[in-house]
Amino acid sequence: MNPFEKIFNYQLLSRLDESGTFMITSHERSWLKMMLQHPAAAEAFTAVTLDKLQLILELEQPLELTTVFVEKARSLERQVYHPHLRLLRRCLVNKSRIRLSFSIKGDQSRNEQLGFPYKLEYSMVKREWYLLWYHLRNHMLMSTRLQKISTITEESLPEEMSAKALADIQKILEKRKAEAFIQINKEYNRELSRILYAFSCFEKEVSYDASDDRYTIHLSFAGNESEYVLSKIRFLGKRVRIIGNEKLQQRMLETASKALERYGISDSSNETDT
Repeated sequence: MNPFEKIFNYQLLSRLDESGTFMITSHERSWLKMMLQHPAAAEAFTAVTLDKLQLILELEQPLELTTVFVEKARSLERQVYHPHLRLLRRCLVNKSRIRLSFSIKGDQSRNEQLGFPYKLEYSMVKREWYLLWYHLRNHMLMSTRLQKISTITEESLPEEMSAKALADIQKILEKRKAEAFIQINKEYNRELSRILYAFSCFEKEVSYDASDDRYTIHLSFAGNESEYVLSKIRFLGKRVRIIGNEKLQQRMLETASKALERYGISDSSNETDT
């Protein structure tokens, strides 16, 4: 493609983007038609939207995967889309107040709790949706599984009150914030992209010391995610080492020592990098 074609294509795509139009390939349309056959599609879209999409894709052939993949076994599929998601997304956009009832451990229930929704999170491990919300009465940041929520009602909230709730949430998150410096061993510098991918879900900054030819990653994460950070570091093995968080270093040394004892190896005869 010559430079003039690139300029023309860029101008064309820019105008389409400004008008709210985007182009999709035939493969993407086939994939979409296949996904609309999933039972969760009826909950993910309104009836009007679903009918419109099916009408647009009526002449498309659905993507056929059975001829390419052979499924022999799989774990039990959980619901990937929850009925509360559409309402909660609207509440997040509108910065509304919510009134929710949910259950906790021991089959206890909490009814008609007033809160301010902050974020929706999906756990890839547990395959469940979570709602992070601010309890307006107790002034606490809560995390509740959508599966545990029985009812949610949207209520209007003055702009000044929503701004105050967001400010309180930021203060809580700042107090919970932790950080660590992860140093990459020089012989693995070529694997920088792979190492950064392992920490892709965290806020991070990368610095490079040209005199020592060494990369250092500055991670920022919530305090309750420390064990998850450690699991990522263990996965990377000798490619990295912790240099800026004493608690993480001690925790890594503890787990490494227990692993050596499990195999009958004394940690005094082995040097373990932390």
